[in-house]
Amino acid sequence: MTTEGPAPKVGFEETYREHRIALLRLAYLMSGSHEVSEDVVQSVFTSAHERWDQIETPLPYLKRAVVNLVKDGQRRHLRRLARPAERPPVALPQEVDETWTQIARLPWVQRAVVVLHYYEDLPLAEIADILDRPAATVRSDHRRALDKLRKALA
Repeated sequence: MTTEGPAPKVGFEETYREHRIALLRLAYLMSGSHEVSEDVVQSVFTSAHERWDQIETPLPYLKRAVVNLVKDGQRRHLRRLARPAERPPVALPQEVDETWTQIARLPWVQRAVVVLHYYEDLPLAEIADILDRPAATVRSDHRRALDKLRKALA
């Protein structure tokens, strides 16, 4: 007879090592800034460390915190964001550059849905949880975002 108890709690350091890069990518895709993504992920892990024992599902918690912190930062500093430091230009295919330009022009929630669905490969129901929006609303956000992208890229 086996007794199944709760899954063992994943340690903070292990979670940091395993998920930091993916969270940086998420923050970068949401903010478009390497500096902001570094700051956001560091802040999220610092905040989570203080109450790590109370967090039941670390990865969804961390993703939601990253999305919310980027959103808050963009709201407060939308007009004052500094341009990223000079970096060597990245040569991307023209269609990728154009697609990213159009994604960046989407309203914030629609951009979040597109990034979380297509780049984080999350189902719309999970995105609804992360964005704290009803699932039907997220489906509408997704449809509207794709409609805008189709029109802009046609």
